[in-house]
Amino acid sequence: MSAEKIITEWKKGSFKPVYWLEGEEPFFIDQVVDYAEKHLLNESEAGFNLTVFYGKDADWPSVVNACRRYPMFAERQVVILKEAQQMRDIEKLEVYVDNPQPSTVFVVSYKDKKVDGRSKLAKVLKQKGEMLTTKKIYDSQLPEWAGQVVKQHGLSITQKALSLLVDHIGNDLSRIQNEIEKLAVNLNARKNITEDDIENYIGVSKEFNVFELQDAVARKDLPKAIRIVQYFEANPKAAPIQLVLPALYNFFSKLYMLYGIPNPDEKSAASALGVNPYFVKDYLAASRKYDYQGVERLLLLLHQYNLRSIGVNDGGTSDAGLLKEMLVKAMA
Repeated sequence: MSAEKIITEWKKGSFKPVYWLEGEEPFFIDQVVDYAEKHLLNESEAGFNLTVFYGKDADWPSVVNACRRYPMFAERQVVILKEAQQMRDIEKLEVYVDNPQPSTVFVVSYKDKKVDGRSKLAKVLKQKGEMLTTKKIYDSQLPEWAGQVVKQHGLSITQKALSLLVDHIGNDLSRIQNEIEKLAVNLNARKNITEDDIENYIGVSKEFNVFELQDAVARKDLPKAIRIVQYFEANPKAAPIQLVLPALYNFFSKLYMLYGIPNPDEKSAASALGVNPYFVKDYLAASRKYDYQGVERLLLLLHQYNLRSIGVNDGGTSDAGLLKEMLVKAMA
């Protein structure tokens, strides 16, 4: 069951006695925990019927005893165990999960881990509780996910603005959502997010960013690429090399795949590369500037300079120096 489905069921008044939230993506776990803490009980009920434990400081008997209490002046009580991955002897919660109190909603946040599927706890959780196992969203899925968040706020966004937003923030769902909420507030009556909004309210230059550098490299526009790197050099937080190199590698590795498609058009290329059709023209344009061997050589350069950026076979060249050197070789 997804985080959205759990919250939807709660809004309908449908509750399970135990919710076990685990896995790699904290955003969805936090989303469920936050709703349980703030919305399952009203203010007067929460004073008597909301108990929050933290795994590092909690012991299993205290948690079980809290769960077995009856609610006061309310239909149910809510017990939340945060950071459960830090709790000792957590497998002993199996005793309670196997025979839970029907009037208690017990929510466990077990981040960055999964319960051992062979354990008794895992078996009773599957039988008696509701489990949410989260996975990191792939970078290629971020634009679609961020676009859905924009729509949920009743807004639209240009494709370039969406790329600027996602490329700047990376795989941090919580921060993406926070920035979209900030944009929603600042737009006032407007409903469409543009590149100017990303620049004005998030601080990403619409002219000097990873997206524009990628475009310059794809078009073999060395002067523009060098100007962008010089901007990065003067503004180190704008685009660290650890962000630039993976972005370029992602683009050119997809371009590499394009050569395996016979007579690619925009539709077939978009499907094969798994990219938005809006951006396919960038790959097709790049394929006219780089042949197969050229892309293969560029990918090897990216790998080489990624190693140098972490000190392998390099005596301390600056990040900007590495990027400029790589760009000259790539577009030679």
